Amino acid sequence: MSNSQKPIYGGQAVVEGVMFGGKHHYVTAVRRKDHSVEYFHLPRKTNPNFTKLKKIPFLRGIIAIIESSANGSKHLNFSTERFDVDPKEDETTKDQQVSKLTMYLGVAAIGVISFLFGKFSFTLIPVFLAVLTKPIFPTDVAQVLVEGFFKLILLISYIYFVSLTPLIKKVFQYHGAEHKVINTFEAGVELTVKNVQAHSRLHYRCGSSFILFTVVVGIFVYMFVPTTPLWLRVVDRLLLIPVVLGIAFEVLQLTNKLKDIPVLQYLGLPGLWLQLLTTKDPSDDQVEVAILSFNNLIKREKETVYLMENKQIV
Repeated sequence: MSNSQKPIYGGQAVVEGVMFGGKHHYVTAVRRKDHSVEYFHLPRKTNPNFTKLKKIPFLRGIIAIIESSANGSKHLNFSTERFDVDPKEDETTKDQQVSKLTMYLGVAAIGVISFLFGKFSFTLIPVFLAVLTKPIFPTDVAQVLVEGFFKLILLISYIYFVSLTPLIKKVFQYHGAEHKVINTFEAGVELTVKNVQAHSRLHYRCGSSFILFTVVVGIFVYMFVPTTPLWLRVVDRLLLIPVVLGIAFEVLQLTNKLKDIPVLQYLGLPGLWLQLLTTKDPSDDQVEVAILSFNNLIKREKETVYLMENKQIV
């Protein structure tokens, strides 16, 4: 099977583990306190309305972000609850498990709200910082460029300082492990710890690249709206968030398609550079967890395809 025919898988680093998603399932593997590995699985539910919207360019990016934020928060919630619990002290009852299931909708909503809050903050703070420089940079073009500069500095500084904390550093290592597994799979190489470690921790489809593209795309989009008065500038920035996200998603998809074309492949380099901050080289144990998560997903995906094919035959 060629690379173009291979199914596309995505992933996300969680606390002490990795989540991978396919066409039909999501699977998370987490390294627990006793060094055992625990799995969390959720079937991928398809919303007919979302499915139609995901076929429309620019709108599909918004839907993908909503789904990713909602689903990712469930797996992140699982990992934070389970990774440091000693299995010997684990007294989770069936009723407690049912109670957790009823919370998933709330967790998903929190994930989406957290993303939006973060996006609003990173969008508006640079606006007010740029306004302070207006005596030096009075024109609309200069203000947009200064605003973009502050946004980029704020983004890089935030990522750098949170990466210094032990917990986030580990998450970034698992992020690197996730990318290495995907790169190894897409290269058609057997998923062993040695093979996976030999591959890059950077990947063109990464959400980190997407975040950087929102900054760059925002600069171009904001060129078409006024920067004064301030209230209008703030309103414009908020209203244009879906536009910026939608275009940035398309740019991300485009750079991934062009990654093997000479010269054009350099369009994706800025996103890869940012991943030097958001990913770290993983340990062999962390790579092992990522491989187990991915293999568990592949197994479930194949089982589902087999059942679907049998139903079609019958």
